[in-house]
Amino acid sequence: MSGLYELAVSRFIKAPPETVWRAWTRHGTEWFTPRPWRTVSVDHDLRPGGRADVVMESPEGERHEYRGVVLEVEPGRRLVTTGAFTEGWVPQPGNMNFVRIDTFEHEGDGTRYTARARHWTEQAMLTHRDMGFETGWGAAADQLAQVAENLTPQESAS
Repeated sequence: MSGLYELAVSRFIKAPPETVWRAWTRHGTEWFTPRPWRTVSVDHDLRPGGRADVVMESPEGERHEYRGVVLEVEPGRRLVTTGAFTEGWVPQPGNMNFVRIDTFEHEGDGTRYTARARHWTEQAMLTHRDMGFETGWGAAADQLAQVAENLTPQESAS
């Protein structure tokens, strides 16, 4: 693997990249957390150094707060975040820190959406994989596709 410890899911979404981007950035509470969990809030400040905070909740009421920072933004094309830092570049301890890379590439009559998790170590990647990465992130990608494909033309344009 040459030091690149990456997990990824990819989906073809029947909507243009701009629409999938809008679904990702404006409708996170509808898709970000695999059901039956739910996303309570998404607070992204889409600029390098901005917030990338998400609060998720289990059906039993267990809350998981993810605090992170935006590293890179190419509107409609690419978003890079990490939980290794919070806004203001405050380091966060933890062994499950990774860099998340979401890409939105034009493909045929839709978008190739890919979500990658790049880890510092092979062990961290394997732990994330064994926690159900493919199932969880795959379900979230499917939910994103549903949201994007169901946006009205007015929602897609705003």
